[in-house]
Amino acid sequence: MKRFNQIILLALVVILSSCSERKEFTENDIRIIPRPAELKILKGVFEFSEKTKFVVSNEDQREISNALIKKFKKAAGWNLEALNKKIPGNYIRFVENEEFEDEAYKLEVDKDKITITAKGNAGFIYGLESIRQLLPEAIESSEIVSDVEWIIPNVTITDKPRFKWRGLMLDVSRHFFDKDYIKQVIDGLVMHKMNVLHLHLIDDQGWRIEIKKYPELTNVGAWRVDQEDKHWNARDAVSPDEKGTYGGFFTQEELKELVAYAQSRNVEIIPEIEMPAHVTSAIAAYPELSCLEKPVGVPSGGVWPITDIYCAGKDSTFEFLENVLIEVMNIFPSKYIHIGGDEATKTNWKTCPNCKKRMKTEGLHDVEELQSYFIKRMEKFINSYDKKLVGWDEILEGGLAPDATVMSWRGVKGGLEAAAQGHDVVMTPGTHCYFDHYQGPQNEEPLAIGGFTPLSKVYEFDPVVETMTETEASHVLGGQANLWAEYIPTTEHSEYMTYPRLAALAETVWSPKALRDWNNFSNRIVPQFKRYEFLGINYAKSAYLVTSKTDVDLENKSVSLLLQNEFPNADIRYVFGNGNLNEEAIKYTSPIELQETTIIKASLFKNDKPVGKVFVDTITFHKAVAHKVNYITPYSDKYQGAGAFGMVNTLRGTKNFHDGQWQAWLGQDMEVVIDLEEKKTIKEVSVGALENQGPDIYFPTAVEVSVSNDGKTFDNVGRTDRAFVKNAEAELKDFKISFKERKVRFVKVKAICLEKSPKGGGAWLFVDEILLK
Repeated sequence: MKRFNQIILLALVVILSSCSERKEFTENDIRIIPRPAELKILKGVFEFSEKTKFVVSNEDQREISNALIKKFKKAAGWNLEALNKKIPGNYIRFVENEEFEDEAYKLEVDKDKITITAKGNAGFIYGLESIRQLLPEAIESSEIVSDVEWIIPNVTITDKPRFKWRGLMLDVSRHFFDKDYIKQVIDGLVMHKMNVLHLHLIDDQGWRIEIKKYPELTNVGAWRVDQEDKHWNARDAVSPDEKGTYGGFFTQEELKELVAYAQSRNVEIIPEIEMPAHVTSAIAAYPELSCLEKPVGVPSGGVWPITDIYCAGKDSTFEFLENVLIEVMNIFPSKYIHIGGDEATKTNWKTCPNCKKRMKTEGLHDVEELQSYFIKRMEKFINSYDKKLVGWDEILEGGLAPDATVMSWRGVKGGLEAAAQGHDVVMTPGTHCYFDHYQGPQNEEPLAIGGFTPLSKVYEFDPVVETMTETEASHVLGGQANLWAEYIPTTEHSEYMTYPRLAALAETVWSPKALRDWNNFSNRIVPQFKRYEFLGINYAKSAYLVTSKTDVDLENKSVSLLLQNEFPNADIRYVFGNGNLNEEAIKYTSPIELQETTIIKASLFKNDKPVGKVFVDTITFHKAVAHKVNYITPYSDKYQGAGAFGMVNTLRGTKNFHDGQWQAWLGQDMEVVIDLEEKKTIKEVSVGALENQGPDIYFPTAVEVSVSNDGKTFDNVGRTDRAFVKNAEAELKDFKISFKERKVRFVKVKAICLEKSPKGGGAWLFVDEILLK
C-alpha cells in the first residue's frame, strides 16, 4: 500500500508540474497580429469558464461583448452573459476613459478579472480582439472543441494604431461579390484591427449600386455578356444590342445594411464612384453622357485605352453625377467620397465641340487642365455636403483640387508630391499593396494580373517615405491594400488573394515601426493560419512554398540549384527521385550541384513534418545541352531568354513570361538548327511552349522536326498539329515528336506561329527549351 501511495503521489506531482508548465507564458506565446505597442507579461492566468460574465454599461458594449460570447457558444458550448451590474470576480469589464485616443485601448488581465479601458467602442472592440488572439486558436471553431484550456496569460497591453487609415479596397465591379461576402470581409478587417473598407462600386465592366433616379444604370450597366470562359484580356467586343446576363448590384437597402454592420465594428465604408473614366457601364446605360453619344455595350473584359469617358463639356454630365452622388451620400455617412480619377484617355475631349467650348470659356490650356477642372468642380459639390474628395494620384495632373486627398498607387511619387503641397495622402503603392498580384511562383498559383507581392514584401511596406519631412509625414493618413478583381471570379479566390497578406499589411499600419520584425512576425503568422482554418477562410499557403534559383555552367554541363523560402532560417529538406519527404530527407544547407538528369523534391519542414505544397523539379540533361543553335528566324529583342544557348541550357521557363527563360517571336515562326557536333542517336524532340492569351501569347499551331548529317539536306521525321482553342488560363506544354531512332548531327525544329491574334493584332510564340532524347 505504501508503494501504491508513492506512485499516486508521484503521478500527481507530474500532473501538477505539467499543468504549471502549460500556464507559464512567455513573450513567444503572445501571437497577436498586429503586434501591440506595449506588452508586459505577468505571472498567472485568467481562466474562462461557464460562469465568466461580461460587465457592460450600455447596449453598444453588450453588442461588442456578443462577438466573443458567440464564439464561446460555438467552441465551448457555454452561454455566457453580459450584465449591467457589479459582480465579485471572473469577469470582463469595459471602462470608459475620455483621455484615451479614439482607437486606443488598455488591456489588463489578472487571475480574477479582465479590464478593457478605452475612450469608446473602437478601443473596446480592439481590446476584445486582442483577448480573442490570446485565447487558443480553437476559439474560432464553429463546433464544440473538447480538451481545451480556455486560458489567457495575465498581461498588461497598452496599444493604439500608428495610422488612422488602415484599409482594404475591394473591387466588386469586375466581378460582383454579394452582401454576405462583404460582411465576411468586414469581419476579417476587424480581426486584424483594420478600419476602412473602400468599395470600388463602378467600373467599365459593371455598375454595382442602385441609383433610383437613373434605373438603367443597374438595368443595363450591372450586366454584361458572359465570356468567363476566355482570358480577361482576350474577350470579344460586345454589341450594345447584346443582353448581359453576368453581374449583379446592391440595392440601397442592402448597402445601408452593410454600412450599419460595418459601423458597429468600427469600419468605415468609403464608396468609390469612378469619374471621368472607367465608366463604360454608365455610358452603356446613358450614351448621352459621353462626347460621341454612341451606344456601347458593357465590356465583358479588359478595356484599353479607356476612351469612352464622361463628357466634360456638358453641364448635363455634372447634373447626372451630382444626382448620383446625392443618393450615394444618403447611403454612406463616410467622411470621404472616392471619385477615382485614374487612367482617363482624353482623346475624345480633344475633338469634342462641347469640351473645346468648356476649355475656351474656363481658360484651360489642355485636356489635363480640363480634367483638373472636372475634379475641382466635383470637389466643390462634395465639400458642400461636408464630405471630402479622395482620388487616385492622377488627380494631381493639371492641378490638384484645393482640399483633395490623394491615394498614391503608382509608387510613392504621387503621395510625396501631394504631401509636399500640404494635402493628405493614403499610400497604396502597387509594389507592396496590390493584392491582385501573384504571391508565389506563377506555376503554383491561380491566374493573377501579374506582378509579385509575396507576404514578406507586403511586410516591408511603410506608408511614410524616408525622404519626407516631419510636416509631410503628418499628412500621411495611412495605407491600404487593393484587391482588383479582373482575375478573381469567386469568393474563395478573393480570400486566397487577401489572406494572409492582410495580416502583414495590418501590422505595417498599426504597430510602431520600431517593433516591426519579420522574424517575430513569421512566428506569429503560423498560429494565425490555424485561426483561418477554423474560420473556413481559404487562405494562401504560398509562404510555405520552396522556390529555386538555378545557375548553369555550360562549359562543364552542370547546374547549381539553390532552394529558398520566405520564412527566416527555413528548415528545407529534399530528396532525389522517388524518395519520400520524411525524417530521412536531406537537410538543405547549400546549393545542390547536378550533372545528370535529376528529379528533386523539397519541402519546408515544421516540427519535423513537411508543410505546404511539395516543390518538384526535373533538371534534364538532354542530348542538345550546350550545343550550338543556329537561329534561322531571330528571336525578338524583347524576349531573348538566356541568349544563344537559351534553348539548350536545361532551364525551363515558368508561367511568368518575364522570368528571363523565354525566347519569343511576334507574328513569325520559330526555326532553328541545333548542331550536335557529332552524330548522336535521337528518337524524340520536345519543344516547350507557353500560352497566355491575355497578352497574345499562343501555343504553336504545329511543330515540325527534320534531321540531317550535312546541315544542308534535311529529312522530315515528324510533325504535330494543334488547332487554336480558347484558353482562360496560363498554360505550359511540351510538344513532343517521336520517331524511329536516327543517328544524326543536325536537328531542325520549326514551330508555326498562329497567323494573328483573335483580337486582330500580332500573335506571340514563346519557347523555352528544345529537348533531344
